[in-house]
Amino acid sequence: MNHSKIDDVLKPAGQREDARREADVRARFWRTMRRAARQVPFIEDVVAGYYTALDRRTPLRARGTLLAALAYFVMPADMIPDFIVGLGFTDDVAVLTAALAAIRGNIRPAHREMAREALEDAEL
Repeated sequence: MNHSKIDDVLKPAGQREDARREADVRARFWRTMRRAARQVPFIEDVVAGYYTALDRRTPLRARGTLLAALAYFVMPADMIPDFIVGLGFTDDVAVLTAALAAIRGNIRPAHREMAREALEDAEL
């Protein structure tokens, strides 16, 4: 996936679009994360990003970037459909990598701890 497509996915949106993305992410995140856990080498960072995106103390721009990336992650039909074994999450990895790099300073230790606990509870 090239940089221009990633930029399109992560471009800022308004409050209404961010609210829609948040609802989609809340509804589909854990199911998608379980399917992707073995294919995304930095799944703990993704889960920490999830908690960061839902934290109202996270700056709006960082929340918006994360919600855009996570909404793309939970969409079953994106550039490369997630059900294609071995390839399905490669585009998601590119988008998530870019988003997490852009907001890395906003992920707090508490978000990382919640991610570790959630992954332990999920028993992946």
